Amino acid sequence: MSERRLKITLIGAGSTVFTRNLLGDILSYPELARAEIALHDIDEHRLRLSEKVAHRMAQGVGASPTITATTDRRRALEGARFVISTIQVGGYKPATVTDFEIPRKFGLEQTIGDTLGIGGIMRGLRTIPVQLAMLKDMEELCAPGAIHLNYVNPMAMITWALNRASTRVPTVGLCHSVQHTAQELAHDLGIPVEEINYTCAGINHMSFYLRFERNGEDLYPKLREIQREGRMPAWNKVRYEMLRQLGHFPTESSEHFAEYVPWFIKKGREDLLAKYNIPLDEYPGRCQVFEHAWPYIERELETPGSQDSAALAAQLKAANIHVMQRELSSATKLLEGLNRIERSVEYGGAIIHSMVSGTPRVVYGNVLNHNLIDNLPQGCAVEVPCMVDANGVRPTRVGKLPVQLAAMMRTNVNVQELVVEAVMQKQREHVYHAAMLDPHTAAVLDLEQIRALVDELLVAHRPFLPDYLH
Repeated sequence: MSERRLKITLIGAGSTVFTRNLLGDILSYPELARAEIALHDIDEHRLRLSEKVAHRMAQGVGASPTITATTDRRRALEGARFVISTIQVGGYKPATVTDFEIPRKFGLEQTIGDTLGIGGIMRGLRTIPVQLAMLKDMEELCAPGAIHLNYVNPMAMITWALNRASTRVPTVGLCHSVQHTAQELAHDLGIPVEEINYTCAGINHMSFYLRFERNGEDLYPKLREIQREGRMPAWNKVRYEMLRQLGHFPTESSEHFAEYVPWFIKKGREDLLAKYNIPLDEYPGRCQVFEHAWPYIERELETPGSQDSAALAAQLKAANIHVMQRELSSATKLLEGLNRIERSVEYGGAIIHSMVSGTPRVVYGNVLNHNLIDNLPQGCAVEVPCMVDANGVRPTRVGKLPVQLAAMMRTNVNVQELVVEAVMQKQREHVYHAAMLDPHTAAVLDLEQIRALVDELLVAHRPFLPDYLH
C-alpha cells in the first residue's frame, strides 16, 4: 500500500489535546507524513476544532497528509488500515458524575473510577457495547490487515471483549502508565530515564516492574531505601507501600491503585486517607479542572500565543477544586505546551510507524493471554512487552509472575471477566456478581447494599446501556 493510500482513523477525535499529541507523533515520521487522516466524533464543534489543530500540526512538522473530518463513523472507517479510539461513552456529565455520586450515597468512595470498582464496572457496561458495534463496522469497512489501537478505559475489559468478538480485526490496548512510571522512578532516583532498563508484566493498571536496572545494576535496593527513609513524593505513598509489602513496584498511579485493592479506602478511616495521601474524587476534580481550563485551551488552539497560563492558574486557584496540586499545575503546563511540537510517550504513532516502515520496536501492549503469563487465566487481558515491526504487534512470553503479584491480579481479573460475560452473554445478573467480587466494593458494602447500588446505577445509566441491562 502506498503512503498516499494509507488511512489512519481516529474515533473520538474530539478529545482535541490527545488528538493533537497523537497526530504530532504520527505525522512527524516521514513514512506517515502523506497518510490520509480521518477524524470522527459525535461532537461537531470539538471535531471541527480538532480538524483545525490537525492542519496546524501537519504544517508544524512539514507533513502533507489528506485530512478529513466527519460525524459519520462508517465513512471514517472505510478503507482504514489503523483505527485509534479515544471515546468516552456518556461523558464526564452525566455518566462519570453518576458513577461517583450514587456510590457515595452508599458510603462507597472512589478516586478515579475508570478501570475497576463500581465506576469501572459501569464504564465498561456503557463502553463495550458501543465498541462492539464499531468493531462490526471495522470488519466490514476497514482495509485488509487492519488493527485497532484502543486508548479507552476500562482497558482490560475492552481488550478482552473485543478480541473475543473478532479475530479479523485485533485490538491492542495502549496505556502510558509503564513509561510514565519509569520516568517518575528515574526522577526519584536522580537517574536519566534513558539509562534505565526494565521489564514489566501483569494486567493493565496493575503491572509490576519485574526488573528495573541501570547498566546491569538492580535499582530496587535504592527504591526500597527511598521507601524506608520516607523520601518518596507525597502523592506516591500507596505504590511505595506496595513495594514494601509485595517486593515490586506497580505501574499505575497511587490514586488509581488505591481503589483496586481493599486496604486503603475504608468507610470512617480518614486516618488511612491522610497517611497515604489518597485524593477521593480525584477524577471528577480533574474533570472540573479541565472544564475551567477548556476555554483557555480552545482559544489557544485557535489562536496560538493568545492565552495567559498565569490567568488560568489564578482561576483554578480561586475555584477551590478538590484535586491534587499536580493536576492543577498540569492544566497550566498543558496550555503552555500546546504550541510545542515534540513526540509524546504514547505508543500509537510508534506502532503505526513500525508496521509501515518495518522499524522494530518494543512497546507494552494489552493483549489476550495465550500462554504469555502462566499464573493468570488463559484468555484474559494482560499487559506484556510486545515486539512491533512489519509483521504486526507480537506479544512476548513472560512465564510465571511472582505468586503474590499474580494472586492479587486475579482478584481484578475476576471482576473484568464478569463484566465481559455480562455483555457478551447479555446477562444482567453478572453485573451484580462483578460488584460482589470487586475488592474495594466488597470491603465497604454488604450484599444487600451492593445489589441496591447496582440497581440504582443501572437505572441512572439507562440511556447509555443496552436493553438487556435495563
